[in-house]
Amino acid sequence: MTTLSDFSATSIGGVETPLSQYAGKVVLVVNTASKCGFTPQYKGLQALHEQYFDAGLVILGFPCDQFGHQEPGAEDEIAEFCELNYGVTFPLFAKIDVNGDGAHPLFAWLRSEESGILTDAIKWNFTKFLIGKDGRPIKRYAPKTEPEKLSDDIEAALAA
Repeated sequence: MTTLSDFSATSIGGVETPLSQYAGKVVLVVNTASKCGFTPQYKGLQALHEQYFDAGLVILGFPCDQFGHQEPGAEDEIAEFCELNYGVTFPLFAKIDVNGDGAHPLFAWLRSEESGILTDAIKWNFTKFLIGKDGRPIKRYAPKTEPEKLSDDIEAALAA
């Protein structure tokens, strides 16, 4: 059975990171963008990080430029933007694709495990996946779902 621990990703600083380091944690995986109408969700994601980190929540941000060229910058520009504008301290990763033949294996797996309403394709930036302590996906959230609305599900996953 595949779990989050079976994947790795390149950090925004260029370091290959085994996602097994988050084993036993509740993880929220989000595809992000700096020039999107949903970009202010970084503030809510950071608030969730601050509220639940000590309880075992990890938020992982994966910048993606597949939707309307809304993440055009290089990794250093993305990291600086997130820190300066939203105080982001949760882990960010190098830019990836979430759909298509070049999709990062993590997102191909997440899409297959928690498909959308009509297809498994991710429709826009700030699609979110909640992953339980066992490394298995619990729920997929639409881009328009604000981070604050995830608290009950996060608390339930942390208590499980």
